[in-house]
Amino acid sequence: MTIKSALAAAPVLLLALSACNPSQPARTPADAGPAAAVAAADAWCRPSPNGAKAGGCYVTLTAATDDRLTGGSTPRAGMLQVHEMKTENGMMTMSEMAQGLPLPAGEAVALAPGGAHLMLMELTAPLVAGETVPLTLNFADAAPVTVQAKVRQPAMAGMDHGAH
Repeated sequence: MTIKSALAAAPVLLLALSACNPSQPARTPADAGPAAAVAAADAWCRPSPNGAKAGGCYVTLTAATDDRLTGGSTPRAGMLQVHEMKTENGMMTMSEMAQGLPLPAGEAVALAPGGAHLMLMELTAPLVAGETVPLTLNFADAAPVTVQAKVRQPAMAGMDHGAH
């Protein structure tokens, strides 16, 4: 092997050797992969009344591979948790989803009023219609995703607001 061919092979050998060390995977900017393995769409929050210490936010998430929404953060609240509402024995209850919300690969999962949602607790100020709230969502496997959620009233079922 000539010096020239040895120098040409060196980067390939270094990459191969680094791949043998599972604690330090070989990555370059070119193969860093997509920015996020979970796509987020239609993020919004309900306005909160003055004095309220909690607020609800909603978003539709689509994961490239099976994953789980585990929580998140926002500068607008002390905590951001994943909650669900359900009816048990004729009584509506709300509770934290301690294990997170499953996101099956390729399926759009809508967090919506009356079901799974993001609960902002210890609000720093009321959520006011028209403003935008940054929400950083955390997942079991995917990189965190930050969305800008518009604060607005929910659309009423059966009404075509696009016609106005």
